Amino acid sequence: MAHVQLAELQWEDLFVRTFPGDDSGRVASRQLPGACYARVAPTPVAAPRLLAWSREAGELLRLAPPTADDAAVAAEIFSGNRPLPGMKPYAAAYGGHQFGTWAGQLGDGRAITLGEVVGAKDARWELQLKGAGPTPYSRRSDGRAVLRSSIREFLCSEAMAHLGVPTTRALCLVATGEPVTRDMFYDGRPRDEPGAIVCRVAPSFARFGTFELLAFRQELAELRRLAAYVIAGHFPELDGAGALGAGDALDAAALTPGLVARWYAEVCRRTAVLLAHWMRVGFVHGVMNTDNMSILGLTLDYGPYGWLDSFDPDFTPNTSDAATGRYRFGMQPGIAQWNLAHLARALTSLCGERAEQEALALGLDLYRTTFEQSYGGMMLAKLGLAAGEPGEDERLINDLLALLPQHETDPTWFYRRLAALPGWPAEGPARAALLETLAPAWSAPPPAAHADRVLAWLARYLPRRDRQPGGAAEAARRMRAANPIFLLRNYLVQQAIVRAERALTDPAGDPRDATDAIAALLAAARAPYVEGPEHAGLLERRPDWARDAPGCGALSCSS
Repeated sequence: MAHVQLAELQWEDLFVRTFPGDDSGRVASRQLPGACYARVAPTPVAAPRLLAWSREAGELLRLAPPTADDAAVAAEIFSGNRPLPGMKPYAAAYGGHQFGTWAGQLGDGRAITLGEVVGAKDARWELQLKGAGPTPYSRRSDGRAVLRSSIREFLCSEAMAHLGVPTTRALCLVATGEPVTRDMFYDGRPRDEPGAIVCRVAPSFARFGTFELLAFRQELAELRRLAAYVIAGHFPELDGAGALGAGDALDAAALTPGLVARWYAEVCRRTAVLLAHWMRVGFVHGVMNTDNMSILGLTLDYGPYGWLDSFDPDFTPNTSDAATGRYRFGMQPGIAQWNLAHLARALTSLCGERAEQEALALGLDLYRTTFEQSYGGMMLAKLGLAAGEPGEDERLINDLLALLPQHETDPTWFYRRLAALPGWPAEGPARAALLETLAPAWSAPPPAAHADRVLAWLARYLPRRDRQPGGAAEAARRMRAANPIFLLRNYLVQQAIVRAERALTDPAGDPRDATDAIAALLAAARAPYVEGPEHAGLLERRPDWARDAPGCGALSCSS
């Protein structure tokens, strides 16, 4: 594949050409009825420095990693300091339900889309700078982002992609050379932190809330046009999508109620698959507001996310969610369904006939069945089981998920150690060895009653595993492919953040140390299923000091 240089990127502005917007360039916070976006330029920064680059995200755009000589140019471009010909930067409008309550107009308060680039295989990508300065949607904020949240988003976007989880991507991370004042836990103790900007990449950053805002404002012509635009550009496989045309030839009048219903069903299907993946790898988004839900079924907006260091369905990493646990791990599939129901309400005006509205409602049924099938299939793979004994397999899965929270268990370690178990031993004393194999998954030796429950489950699981074709060896192969050995645990990222902050703020620090800290985790995240030298020192369970430490077990929306 032929690569292009940064300055050779061909920028397009299809979204800006297609929809009405506010072209004044004013960044004063205000309501903007009738506008799908606001044209606004990134605010220049003092001393941009390229800290990280994802070569895989770059390949999507046909961009090679910048050389040492090009790094300064890349920093200038992706900090917003150096606009390129063809860029027409804007902040998009959207609304959303936040923690279950309609919040009205929200919009890109610190994200500015530079434009669209046609990359490999003629795929169209939007490039967006997060932390690029104020916009009319900033709601009295400065539009900036701190280094800690930017490192987290950059690394997790790419880690999720390598795990096989649908996600937006991150091209690069740039330090701004300017401080940003934040009150990390909203406790009256603000401090200056290093600023940074992430360049995010996605086919589209449209959200459930993008459609909700237009419906709420009764801007129904633009709602119809937005649906047609998204379907034509991102769901061309749907029957009837071809009638919409594309680009400047978009024909929103060709958007039939039946096509809307088919599209909504596909959004439901993709969202169900996404949620199954989150549950498979133990990812907790932390703030599943409708403005953080991608219309393409991608993981969107990495804020106070976390991972299950201990299998706990009630775990939420977000301190703002601690009181109610609305977005806790076990609630995520139900919350996604709730969010989809509100998206359906926003789309009802596009389905005028009652029968078509009922067809729209069928999408939620598809969500439920798709999630059950997808998650069930993923759990079978995690246990190394081929389909064949549905009733028994479902009971095995459900009983295991009920067993894991009863004693503090690291699920990542549990499934990897489970793959190493031999067959069920005939002699009782040999069964203690099974528990020894699983021991690295537990924070402490299990009490006798819990050990007995684990053995009782293994007495059912191991014979089931071994009587399928290929037996234990084939099951272990499936399990190693389905269960990661490496997760980008919060404590690992927090250690990299501390190292990077010190490197960039200490007069005696070396900025290259910040780059090295991020690069080491990115290298490990590229190979999450096969242990290698890049994982040295990075596979340990969460240490006790990180259980409730800021940035590890306790996170906030402050960024």
